[in-house]
Amino acid sequence: MIKIKSKLISKDKQKNKRKNGFSNEGLIKKVSKFNQDELKHEFNLTHFGLTHDEYTEREEKYGRNELKKSRFNWGLEFFRAFLGPFNLILIAITIYYFTSYATYSFGTEETRTSFDIVGAIIITIMVILSGTISFVQSARSYFITKKISTIVQSTTNVIRHKSNEDLLNFLNVDQNNQVELVRLGEEIDIKTIVPGDLIYLSSGDMIPADVRIIQSTDLFINQSSLTGESLPVEKHANNLVETTNILDLQNICYIGTSVVSGSAIAFVIATGSNTYFSTIAKTIMEKRPEGSFTKGVKNVTHVLLGFMLVMVPIVYLINAGVHWAGLSSTADLTLKDNPWFNAIFFAVAVAVGLTPEMLPMIVTTNLANGAGRMAKQKVVVKKLDAIQSLGAIDVLCTDKTGTLTNDKIELIDFLTTDKVVDPRLLEYLYMNAYFQTGLKNPMDKAIIDYASKNNINFNTHKEFKKVDEIPFDFNRRKLTIVFDSQDDGRVMVTKGSTEEILSSCDKIYYQGKIQPINEQFKRQAIAYYEKINSQGKRVLGIAYKEIANEQKRFAVSDETEMIFFGFASFLDTPKPSTTKMIKLLKKYGVDLKIITGDNESVTRAVCNMINLEIRGILTGVDVDKMSDEELKKAVEKCNIFVKLNPLQKVKIVKTLKENNHIIGYMGDGINDAPVLRQSDVGISVNNATDIAKDASDIILLEKSLLVLEKGIIQGRTIFGNILKYIKLTTSSNFGNTLSLIVASAWLPFLPMLPVQILFQNLFYDLSQFAMAVDRVDESFVHKPQRWKANDIIPFVLFFGPISSMFDVITFAIVGYGLNVIPEYNSAMNNGFVDQANQLAAKFQGSWFLIGLITQAMVVQILRTEKVPLIQSRSPWPVNVTMVGMIVLAYAIPYSPIGGLLSMNSPSLWFILISFGIISGYCMTAQFGKVGYKKIFKHWL
Repeated sequence: MIKIKSKLISKDKQKNKRKNGFSNEGLIKKVSKFNQDELKHEFNLTHFGLTHDEYTEREEKYGRNELKKSRFNWGLEFFRAFLGPFNLILIAITIYYFTSYATYSFGTEETRTSFDIVGAIIITIMVILSGTISFVQSARSYFITKKISTIVQSTTNVIRHKSNEDLLNFLNVDQNNQVELVRLGEEIDIKTIVPGDLIYLSSGDMIPADVRIIQSTDLFINQSSLTGESLPVEKHANNLVETTNILDLQNICYIGTSVVSGSAIAFVIATGSNTYFSTIAKTIMEKRPEGSFTKGVKNVTHVLLGFMLVMVPIVYLINAGVHWAGLSSTADLTLKDNPWFNAIFFAVAVAVGLTPEMLPMIVTTNLANGAGRMAKQKVVVKKLDAIQSLGAIDVLCTDKTGTLTNDKIELIDFLTTDKVVDPRLLEYLYMNAYFQTGLKNPMDKAIIDYASKNNINFNTHKEFKKVDEIPFDFNRRKLTIVFDSQDDGRVMVTKGSTEEILSSCDKIYYQGKIQPINEQFKRQAIAYYEKINSQGKRVLGIAYKEIANEQKRFAVSDETEMIFFGFASFLDTPKPSTTKMIKLLKKYGVDLKIITGDNESVTRAVCNMINLEIRGILTGVDVDKMSDEELKKAVEKCNIFVKLNPLQKVKIVKTLKENNHIIGYMGDGINDAPVLRQSDVGISVNNATDIAKDASDIILLEKSLLVLEKGIIQGRTIFGNILKYIKLTTSSNFGNTLSLIVASAWLPFLPMLPVQILFQNLFYDLSQFAMAVDRVDESFVHKPQRWKANDIIPFVLFFGPISSMFDVITFAIVGYGLNVIPEYNSAMNNGFVDQANQLAAKFQGSWFLIGLITQAMVVQILRTEKVPLIQSRSPWPVNVTMVGMIVLAYAIPYSPIGGLLSMNSPSLWFILISFGIISGYCMTAQFGKVGYKKIFKHWL
């Protein structure tokens, strides 16, 4: 196990070190060391508590205590949604078709039909639907994020002077004037406070700004939303610890945290956009980095565009050149007869054929279908493409508190000093927690919940009666309850800090007997306490003594001569599903890393409980001292990161992404919001803060983490089905293009008209919607899957020619076996143009039939790396669409629809011939698949 130690780094590395994004960090550290006079000097004050004039001047200088609001750029977001690279191609094709329809094919035709514009309308619908979905998603994300920029409407107790009289009485804050200062306080809107203001904090208050504590009484702050630590932390007027983590400073409190107990007078040092919280909010509101899905789609689009830009000019030159060379005379050529002009229409048809028009809708359908399935598992998918990203992750980073754990302190042990479980010890613990009337801390609640969970009924109404209470205070660090018990009489029970409890005892309960306490017993007790503490657990000591019945009033002086009974241990326990989830993540090739603000000992304890091997630990201090290159190496070796602030968490995730990992992050606190935004997929849980939910892509509504397995499988299944569509469609389209190139050089007529190509493509694309419910091979699901755009080209170049080879066989059989080409040439030579056109239409109907059926059948072959129908069977929707395509392929050429598409019925003999061509193609594709896997060592 590796433990990364903090070390000095060279000046060159210092220059390369990443900067902390919190601009006020230096000020906060400096202010934490100031005495009261230095604090006044820093903020140009002579006394504590602002006057009206001082407040007005500072409001003009610093502004209101609120975050800057971002604006939604409607025009830019519209442009991004509707005018992406792929949509631009579809829009260009649509404009071409509408123009062609309006101008009667640019003046080359005398008639037109509604079929000439159907394709353009369908493509337009695809563009509008995909653009609208993207635009709505962008707007929705903005309005969700907008909530973060508004501090919740609230008030705070601000101490200001109504006049300039008696200001000399408040040159400092001390015991003599603090009561008078508190009386000056008024509840006002937190948006109106400014740096230099003095505020009074008491139990239940939200901290309204970043503040420095001036005076405090038993002040405990809940800052779990920033640090992840479950228990409140004590704050004082003076900072007594040396730390580089500003969240650990003992006299600084931050906006977004709250007062659990006690009171304080605090000095405002930062408001609005200068607060620590604003740094988090800014990180959230910044433009989110492109996720793996968006990058992948862009790369695939660029590959397809490049492929098209290469193929279309080739087709144009071959088609035009061949027809130009075949002309006997070019002197009297009209524009209508010019092969260079006519080749434009054919090249555009090829461009359409190469374009997977349905790609945006196929992707959206797959993702929406996945979101629907996840909804049934009580998972809210806020961002559709997050489903695929979840399947792509190879590293899952998670906060500890509230995600792996329940974010709830639980009683896990109650033992006597000789490590024996004693029911009477639990009874005394329960009475102490149940009868106390002061602040119920998490450990009191844990004791009561333990009894309730285990159906232990102490019958407090009949068998026990409270007599008196000595409340908890932070000097004694213990709480005493006196009660009457039917079995034991009047008993005093005290629980609290182990050292404090031991100091009140002169006897010990050991091996069933009460014995005088000695130094050896004390050392053993302290050693056990320190051992349990080092495991990250919270430990309380428990003592008791029997009391004479006549005594009814008790004071701190009575907490003496007690019997030390034992210990109670507490921990924020892991969720029941955590251990199994870790095993499943490993099964699916996902490395788990814990990134937490909590301390090392607590994190180690949780790791031990969930059987997570610790390979290395890195602290927030270590992170800040490392150069970029050092950190890149460290994040690979370590899987536990502790005592991190939110910006350090972001740094870890960014570094992992730079190391070419796809990152999922699961968190629930304010401190997790920035890193949720930076990850490829942000995951939050049902008990998360609103800000964490707003920043996430996926929210788990149930406590079980096992749904993550289903999400990963779903993401990989969706990705597999999208890849099938892209690779199969592009290879099929490439095969058709190769066939068109061959046909352009060989045939005296077009092998298929542009409108026929368009409709063949549309029929095939519509059938691919069934792919959204297809299954994928287990081998594909068991490892992370990411976009590899360059893998498309080998697949296309391998399987496209196989398709083209059988097209050429079809050309030869129909053209010469069925004598279509010789008869066409004879008709043209004899001036029978109509007869020649009928023969060409017959040829086109034949290829339309073969092309549509082979496209449908090859889906069954290439959808799996296994033997289709035997080792891998597709679900019924895929089978139904395949059968439907085959029926359409045979029906259209032999029905009036064929006439509308300008094709004639092939001879009936051709139906039998088509069986042989299609069977040969399917077998060749299957053998080709085996060869492809041997060459490239993978399938999809």
